[in-house]
Amino acid sequence: MPEIMTTAGITGVILAGGEARRMGGGDKGLVELCGKPLIEHALTALSPQVDTVIINANRNRERYAVYGCPVIADSRQGFHGPLAGMLSCLKAAATKFIVTVPCDSPLLPKDLVARLFRQMSKEQAQLSVAHNGDRMQPVFALLPTSLAASMQAFLGGGERKIDRWFEQHRLAVTDFSDQPECFRNVNNPTELAQLETELRV
Repeated sequence: MPEIMTTAGITGVILAGGEARRMGGGDKGLVELCGKPLIEHALTALSPQVDTVIINANRNRERYAVYGCPVIADSRQGFHGPLAGMLSCLKAAATKFIVTVPCDSPLLPKDLVARLFRQMSKEQAQLSVAHNGDRMQPVFALLPTSLAASMQAFLGGGERKIDRWFEQHRLAVTDFSDQPECFRNVNNPTELAQLETELRV
C-alpha cells in the first residue's frame, strides 16, 4: 500500500453524536472551552490534516452546519455508540479513507493522520488506531470506506463494542506514547474547568 503524502483521499470525521450523560446530557460539541465550542477546537486541529471534514451529530444539526461541513446523523436512531456515527460517515464520505476523532478531545496531535496512515502502510493493515502508551484510543482511527459493509453487518447483528469489530480486521496500533496528553478528553464539568485553567496559564 503506497503511503499518501498529502491529505487527498482522507475525510476527517468529528464524532459529536453522543449523549454526554456525564456532562449533564447537553450537546458536548457545543460546550465552550476558552470561549470556543469544543467542535471548533477539533475543527482547527483536524482540518489541516485532511481533505474535507464531516461532523457526526444527532442534535443541533443546524448549529453545526454553520461551520460549512456536512452534518451527518447516526445510521440508527437513538444512541448506539461511536460505531453508528462511524458507519454513517463511512457511507457518506467520497474518499477512500476516513479518520475519526471525538469532539471532546481538543488537544489533537498535529500529525495524527500521517502517523496513523504510516503505521497502517508499514503493517499492511486494513485500519489503524492510536495508542497513547497506556491504552488504545479506539475512536482515533483511520478506516477505509470499503469496510462500511462489514461495520453495518456487525451493528445489524446487535453488536456495539468497537473493540470487537476491530478484532475482525487486520489492525495496526499506532504508538503516540510521546504525546499522550493529546488524547485527553473532557467528560464532565470538572474536567472542563480544569483543562480551561491549564490552557489559560
